[in-house]
Amino acid sequence: MLIKEYRIPMPMSVEEYRIAQLYMIQKKSREESCGEGSGVEILENKPYTDGPGGTGQYTHKVYHIGMHIPSWFRSILPKAALRVEEESWNAYPYTRTRYQHPCFLLFFSIDIETYYKPDTGNQADVFNMSATEKRQRSIDPIDIVTDPIAAHEYKVEEDPRLYKSTKTQRGPLRDDWIEEYNNNPGKTPIMCAYKLCKVEFRYWGMQSKIERFIHDVGKNRVMVRAHRQAWCWQDEWYGLTMEDIRQLELETQLALARKMVCGEAAPQLPM
Repeated sequence: MLIKEYRIPMPMSVEEYRIAQLYMIQKKSREESCGEGSGVEILENKPYTDGPGGTGQYTHKVYHIGMHIPSWFRSILPKAALRVEEESWNAYPYTRTRYQHPCFLLFFSIDIETYYKPDTGNQADVFNMSATEKRQRSIDPIDIVTDPIAAHEYKVEEDPRLYKSTKTQRGPLRDDWIEEYNNNPGKTPIMCAYKLCKVEFRYWGMQSKIERFIHDVGKNRVMVRAHRQAWCWQDEWYGLTMEDIRQLELETQLALARKMVCGEAAPQLPM
């Protein structure tokens, strides 16, 4: 098992990030349900009262990941493995997300716990880890401005160095925006997503390579890009209420269900 803690400061409040995160999830679910062998099904999206973090919202999804993984990775897996289930418990400002394959529960899992705190990522141990866990984990800070993004995924409209919000007048962000905040605390909103990611892929001869690959993809193609989008989509989500978000989620769930039935997304893969 490979354990990393990612710390992602964002120039917004914890309350604003909650809306940004949920808006982004439903929007990307729609966008990613296209292409050969790809699709998202939302099986459940309902409140819970006794689960991780206490009371929150439970979501159960199935991802047909198809062509979204490298050919060398697909080559070692049966077709049934190109289906991943996601369970998430959102008890904001705490969340937990778990990814597994229903046929391979014993050797593959990704478990992500997240705390959202009003700081720049300087707390030593928000997860109250044991001494053993601390020795196993490495800390990997992420900067949405300076961390690199793949050239083919770069979009001018999603560049924090260029983006300025019409609604909030925030931005553009300079390369030293975190240092600038630390020198003038309280001048602008701030928060940090602390993400403890545990990846386990027990496959003889490939374990270390695949665990590193999953972490690398999770950081470079998911976390960096997604948090840049959360900031640069600001004028789309700013001002929305939780009632607005739940309505968008319902509309997205129905739209994805129609795509799967009509065959616009991936067909059901054999288990």
